[in-house]
Amino acid sequence: MKFIFFLIIASTFLIGCKTINQKVDKASQNEQLKLSKFLQKSETELKIEFGKPDKIEKTDNRSIILIYYESKFKIRCERRFTINSLGVVKAFSSKNCF
Repeated sequence: MKFIFFLIIASTFLIGCKTINQKVDKASQNEQLKLSKFLQKSETELKIEFGKPDKIEKTDNRSIILIYYESKFKIRCERRFTINSLGVVKAFSSKNCF
């Protein structure tokens, strides 16, 4: 009887973890799609959508990185956009944004 109870609890836990993983994966894909729309767009278009960056970093190769922070449920989301010397978005990264 204990074994059957243990199997029920374990299977419920595993199904719950799988569902959460699927939701996180889907949210990550949506985030990537949203941010990829800014590739090859101007810095101005990016700022129209996201506003003034929270932080700006300069790189050695005359590019800049615009960093945007957002918090949800005490989880800090960080979005980074690399802007080349011509003012065009060349790359992005996203961490903890879902």
